[in-house]
Amino acid sequence: MHWRLFATLAETAGDTEIAVESGAETVGDAFDALLDTHPDLESEVLDDEGDLYDHVRLLHEGRDPFAEAEGFETPVDDGDELALFPPVSGG
Repeated sequence: MHWRLFATLAETAGDTEIAVESGAETVGDAFDALLDTHPDLESEVLDDEGDLYDHVRLLHEGRDPFAEAEGFETPVDDGDELALFPPVSGG
């Protein structure tokens, strides 16, 4: 599976796509693996309590797992795509 990162998150990680080793069973496992390999992302996506900032969007296969599935407990498969979006403004 892999992560797609956008805007400042891609800049921080140094790439727009990050592969995650297989073995992750949930969105949370894959998220932890991403932060383990790119710890600089943590301050951009997690608040002081270690929760995902409200303004950061996480998608699993193009859908919001917090609104449409089981959040961090949503099961994942090896070929899945996950994405993280920081707040974006403009017009």
